[in-house]
Amino acid sequence: MNVPPILLAYAGLIGLAVGSFLNVCTLRWPEEQSVIRPPSRCPGCGSGIAWYDNIPVFSWLVLRGKCRTCEEPISAQYPAVELVTGFIWAGMVAVHGIEPEALRGALFLTILFGISITDARFYIIPDEFSIGGAVLGVVLAFAPGGIEWIPSLVGAAVGFFGMWGVGKGGTLLVKATNPERLEEAGVDSALGFGDVKMMAMVGAFIGWQGVLLTVFLGSIFALVVFGAISAITKKLIPLGIFLAMGAAVSYGFGDAIIAWYRGSILGL
Repeated sequence: MNVPPILLAYAGLIGLAVGSFLNVCTLRWPEEQSVIRPPSRCPGCGSGIAWYDNIPVFSWLVLRGKCRTCEEPISAQYPAVELVTGFIWAGMVAVHGIEPEALRGALFLTILFGISITDARFYIIPDEFSIGGAVLGVVLAFAPGGIEWIPSLVGAAVGFFGMWGVGKGGTLLVKATNPERLEEAGVDSALGFGDVKMMAMVGAFIGWQGVLLTVFLGSIFALVVFGAISAITKKLIPLGIFLAMGAAVSYGFGDAIIAWYRGSILGL
């Protein structure tokens, strides 16, 4: 789609701002802290961060990745998250133009990105991302373009109850074949409930077929990337990361993948 560069730049700037807020969410929500109070502070000395030191990416570069007050290093995660989110928002406008689907896609991919960060760092998927995202997905289904509201609700239900069933079945299987695995990992379930709620959110955005494709792709990604590591370390796979990867692929290429599968594999 031929979108004027000025609109892409504007979308990217919005994405940078969203990414700055996403940094706060991924650090505070897993700790059950408010994203409003207290205002941004240096994790080292605790001094407040002025607005001119809180400009996405730019301030980090100007300060050379250090706090202005105590010169403690500021994690490169901050500008990295901002940049990735900026590219997400600009990319959605490049693909969909100034249409509601651009906003829907940008929000969906941003939520998935946030889930990946929190699951990687804390092994937690905050309800704000999963439950809040599911509500947002259903509300956005009333906008023109994209999934409609009934398929969105069906997708959310299939995502939740389908993943809950997978978790129950996986737990029974592990307890029957290798119960020590759960004890070593310090959990009593093979699948976290956060993953279940996350799939309700995914279903709300991309429907029940997208849920099935997400679980399939996410499982493959998890086994390929983390399977060997999990076998050695005995840690459970942070499945949310790989489900997010699968959901992102399903959102962008799901229709093409499903059409290929039906035509080439099933011959339909």
